[in-house]
This record gives sequence, C-alpha cells and structure tokens, in this order.
Amino acid sequence: MTVLRRYPALAALLLGAAAACGFAPLDWWWLTLACLAGWMWLVHDAPTWRGAAWRGWAFGVGHFTINDNWFQHAFDFQDKMPPVLGYVAPLALALYLAVYPAIAAALAWRFRRPAIDTAFVLLFGAAWILTEWLRSWVFTGYAWDPLGVIWLGLPVNDVALLGRDIGTYALSGLFVVTAGALLLLVTRRRWPLAAALVALLAVQVVRGVGDVPDSDTRDGPTDPRVVTVQPNVAQDQRGESDQAMMLARLTRLSGRPGAAPRLVLWPEGVIRDFIEDDYPTWIYGATSPYATRARMASVLGPRDLLMTGGTALHFDSAGEVESAANSVFLIDPRGRIRWRYDKAHLVPYGEYLPMPWLLRPLGLSRLVPGDIDFIPGPGPRTLDLTTFGPLGVQVCYEIIFSGHVTDRAHRPRLIFNPSNEAWFGTWGPPQFLRQAQLRAIEEGLPIVRATPNSNSSVISADGEVLGVVPHHRAGAIDLPIPPARAPTPFAQLGNAMAAIVGAMLVAIAFAIRRRSR
Repeated sequence: MTVLRRYPALAALLLGAAAACGFAPLDWWWLTLACLAGWMWLVHDAPTWRGAAWRGWAFGVGHFTINDNWFQHAFDFQDKMPPVLGYVAPLALALYLAVYPAIAAALAWRFRRPAIDTAFVLLFGAAWILTEWLRSWVFTGYAWDPLGVIWLGLPVNDVALLGRDIGTYALSGLFVVTAGALLLLVTRRRWPLAAALVALLAVQVVRGVGDVPDSDTRDGPTDPRVVTVQPNVAQDQRGESDQAMMLARLTRLSGRPGAAPRLVLWPEGVIRDFIEDDYPTWIYGATSPYATRARMASVLGPRDLLMTGGTALHFDSAGEVESAANSVFLIDPRGRIRWRYDKAHLVPYGEYLPMPWLLRPLGLSRLVPGDIDFIPGPGPRTLDLTTFGPLGVQVCYEIIFSGHVTDRAHRPRLIFNPSNEAWFGTWGPPQFLRQAQLRAIEEGLPIVRATPNSNSSVISADGEVLGVVPHHRAGAIDLPIPPARAPTPFAQLGNAMAAIVGAMLVAIAFAIRRRSR
C-alpha cells in the first residue's frame, strides 16, 4: 500500500494495463478483478476529486493501450501512412478513451466516506455503467470490449446469461461491484456484499442449467441450413487481380446443393469486383457483373440463397462517382440481386476520415484503401426470406453496439454478421467473437459470422459457439439454423435496462448510507 500511495498515477497506469489481460485471448479474469479492486482503493485514497480523476485517467490509458494493441496490425496494409503510426494509434486512442474511467472515478470519489464501504462500491459500479454507456455513443462511439464481456471467459460463464435481462453495460457494472466486494473483503473484512453477489451468481448458474431456447431446432433432411464460409484470405491478398482465386476458393468451400435449402454466407472484404448492374462501363474494367454473379450463383440449388459482402457505388447527376457503401448483397439461384443492406455504423479513421479538411493536409488517411468516401446506410433492417425466416444484418464493427443491432419493430430470427478481421492481428478476432456472443445473449437471437480468415462461427441464442473455423484456417460450417428465443427483457427495453440497474445501485447505496447514520 505504501508504494501505491507514493506513486498513485503510475500504479493506476500499471493496474489498467494488467486489467486488459482479462479479455480474450488471455481470459485472465481474476487479474482484472484484482486490478479493479486495487484501482478502486487508489481512487478512494485520492485527496481531491481531481486526484481521483487523474488516477482514473491513468488507469484508462494503460487499460485501453494494451486492450487495443491490435490496432497496430491495421497500419501494415495502409500505403498512404507509415506502418510505424500503428504503434502510436493505440496510445493516441487511449488518451481519449481514458476520459471515461476518469469521469467514473471522480463521480465515485465525490460520494466516498473516510473508509471504503459498500455504498462507495455500489456507486462506483453505477458510475462505470454510465460512463461505459457514454463511451458507446459519444463522437459516434467506441464500444469495444466493455467489462461485461469478461464474464464469458469465466469457467462458469452462465453469469453472462444475465445479459438477457440487464444487458452488457449493467453486466460491466456488476463486474466492478464484484471487484469492490473483493476489496471490502481484503481491506475491511466486510462480507455481506460478497455474500449477496455469490448468492446472485449462484442463482444465475442454477437458472442456466437445463435452460433451452423457446423454439425447437429443426434438423430434418429437408429443414433449412446455414453455411458460413471462411476462405482464409489475408488482408494483403485481396486485390482486384485476385478475384478469380477468391471466387474459386469461395465456391469450392460453399459445398453443393442438397435436399435442404441452404443460406450460404460469404465474408465482408473478399469480393472486390462491383456486382450491381447499370454502372458506367469504365467502372467494371475487364470484369462483368453478370459473370461474377453467375459464378456466385453456381453454388446454389433452386431453394438456396447467398449473401456476400461487397461495395455499392453512388453517382451524382453528372454520372461521376459520389460515394460508396459497405454493403451486403442477397443473390438468388438465377444470379439476381434480391436485396442490399448498407452498413450504417462506419468506422472512424477506418472507413471515413473525420474532419478531412484538417487531417488530410497533415498526411492522414483512412485505413480502407481507395479515394471514394464511404457513407452510412439507414440502420438495422429486417428482410423476410420466407424459407429461412426474417433476417437481420450487421456488418463487422456494427455488432459491438449493444442495443443497436436489430430493427425492434421487425424482429429478425437470425443475424448475419459478415466481417473482415484480417486487419485485427492476434488479439482482435477472439475479442470480436466474444462481443458477438454477448449480442446473441442480449437479443436472444442466433448470430452467424463469416470472415476472411478469423473465427467464422455459428452462435446460438444463448451465446454458445456451435461451430467455428479457427484463425488462419480455410473451411466452412454447415449446420441447421439455430433456434431463436422469445424476445428477452433486454430485446424489449434495450439500454433502458442499464439505466434501471444503475439507478438501483444508486438507490441501494444511499439507503445503506441513511441506515448507517
């Protein structure tokens, strides 16, 4: 404790960095709990609210720098900016993201007592819920790796099923409260909060035993199936000259038609040729959209459908390319485009450059190659595929935004999440998979992911990975379409559940304080 008091900011920085090891792929959840407990002690010990905020900010810098280390890999494929910037990017982002732990720390400190007590811990959990939710939408939001996702890495991960009821950000608050209960046990031998949490978690584990989805899995010889394809294509192999190889690999892995109708799913980022009709001839170069679609449709039987990532173009009145969309196309057995979804939540600095008037003169560029700006689509939409049921689409990064992945007025029974994680190094893909699992739990919907080379998977409505193609492997998963649940409480109320849980923590904290007077 003496060392922590002597160098509190440095201690907070190191605790934040170590706390990042609780996420995939390491899953050292116990270390994150211990680090959070130590950081909460440092915050309580601060002499002023500014000192508490400074310790919160230092914790956040360490935490987010380590957690987002996979950023570096993305700069290896950007020819307009030197790869060395990839080593600066995680730190630069962390300097901003650390503002949110700083706010949580300052809020918790404001209501502290001379000795750490249960109320302080509960208020800290509520403050974390608030600031993590703010992080998910301020400046378009960066919701990557909320603390709640760590529950999936525990040996008994049924606790994560609470996400059906309270959602991700409330799960994060529960994780902070658990760390605080550990702190109370160690420093003050106070056990009631720890006992209450153990009882809550035990009830949740028992509740999860034997829990089955509300609809039965159909697995007859003629019942619909889903086929998700991973071609194992690295980021630097995706140029236009490689399209023949891409199509050959994708079609080979897609299998052949059978008695059961199949929904064949291809990743984002591997089809680079334009496949829509009626573009100016010069757009296509030596390719033909009809021939490309015919090649795609060659894997389909009469009742099959195919969905693939691709790029759509928008033109101005003079016929010049005005903008582009990161899209998903639905292809039928005759090679026709039946539907298109445009990604709505674009990646800042990845798919578009904020404040280009300022940043482009400084030599900065977005990470996605090309000179055409991407524009967002209208948001979540649901398509009724009849044979396969209503389908929702979330492209890549969109799936990390809790409460914003479905059209609530037209609930899907399955979400397709095409993604390109070839950018994401070693840590990024398993973290991405965990966040998709948490979305499945929250919404009570199965999610199917197709990526070029990283953990393509079929996820049940309970977050269980039913099938996965490992990182850097080529393969396909062919399974019956997993059943969906009835709408969960979170699916009905969204992040209002986080507000309810946060308000309950605050109310209980002040009730405890009043009773102790």
